[in-house]
Amino acid sequence: MSYLKRRNFLKLSGLTVLPSILPGITTQAFAVNHKLPPISATQVVSFNDDGPFYQPAEYINKLQEINSAEPIKMDFYGGGGAVAQLCEKFADLTGKPASIYMPSGTMANQLAISVLSGENTKIFVQETSHMYRDEGDSAQAVFSKRLIPVAQGEAHFTLEQLQEAINYHNQGEVFKSGIGTIAIENPVRRCDGKFVPLDEIKKISAWCREKGYKLHLDGARIFLAMAFNGVSLKEYASYFDTVYVSLYKYLGAAGGAILCGDKETIGHMEHLIKIHGGTSFSSWSNAAMALHSLNGLEDRLKKSAEKSADLFSALNKLPGVKITAIPNGSNIFNMELTGVDNKVFNKTLAEKYQIMIRAQNGVSQIRVNETLLMQDNKHILNAFADALKVAKV
Repeated sequence: MSYLKRRNFLKLSGLTVLPSILPGITTQAFAVNHKLPPISATQVVSFNDDGPFYQPAEYINKLQEINSAEPIKMDFYGGGGAVAQLCEKFADLTGKPASIYMPSGTMANQLAISVLSGENTKIFVQETSHMYRDEGDSAQAVFSKRLIPVAQGEAHFTLEQLQEAINYHNQGEVFKSGIGTIAIENPVRRCDGKFVPLDEIKKISAWCREKGYKLHLDGARIFLAMAFNGVSLKEYASYFDTVYVSLYKYLGAAGGAILCGDKETIGHMEHLIKIHGGTSFSSWSNAAMALHSLNGLEDRLKKSAEKSADLFSALNKLPGVKITAIPNGSNIFNMELTGVDNKVFNKTLAEKYQIMIRAQNGVSQIRVNETLLMQDNKHILNAFADALKVAKV
């Protein structure tokens, strides 16, 4: 299977934080350069993405496979069919009473904070968050909300930092506009997939509820955090009023998002989606793909995380390879190769072994996802050993 290349938002300047050596990895012996069964063209391992990204023909074939197993039911304007099934599934996973399909994560985030805030205008967010850095100032331009960044350059803010920011704005403004929502992205894409410590989320949530402040979780990639820290989606969701999850990061859909929350909040969304131009006649294809991928996803991602620990431990024993974990990191790891031509290395892995990677000079980043289950660790280790030999300079 081939995979679409995602835009590389992660800047090399973000790699200056010293990574920790992979913690608590059990060593597993792998024999290098012994004969193994050949790899088929469909057994692609991609270290470039958070999950599978299908080419059009592959997407169509996958939908046909899903439909053959059980006919996909069509929705009408987001009601009924596969969309209703998906929303019901996410409501169960998050423990929230209601959920709704959205055409994009940006709309899910923006409508959530707008409704939760009511007439209040201040929204406190991480300075590194997608909402602050990557949503086109839509909170200000469209919803008349004021995003206030906290903890510049950091993956998350602490309760103390949040309290300080709120006090600063409360005390420093003559005409107070009111605090609407606290929004937290987890894990944080701009910070190499770092997740927000659960203890900090608990403290922030308890204090916000005491004060009457609403909480929104931008959980676009939340399943990746879950795979590496063992926290369930239901527990994460319990600390927030609304939760958004992406359908295309690792669920294989071509687009779409799910927003979960209480019935009153979600009840406002259908009309808001319509007036903001997000209503589609039918979204069954995205819903069916995501619904199919959700089956067993947590188990597959957990196995991928466990498998990566053994694999990276073995790869670190090869000359010229250094793979390190990012503190509080999820599925993104730092990799440094020495003494090799990176272009030759990448090409050898791709053409000979169906392994996609973007090694470059200095520190590169590799991503663990469920495609790692497509090949045995012995195959991958042998592939790296051979590619290092071929690309040696």
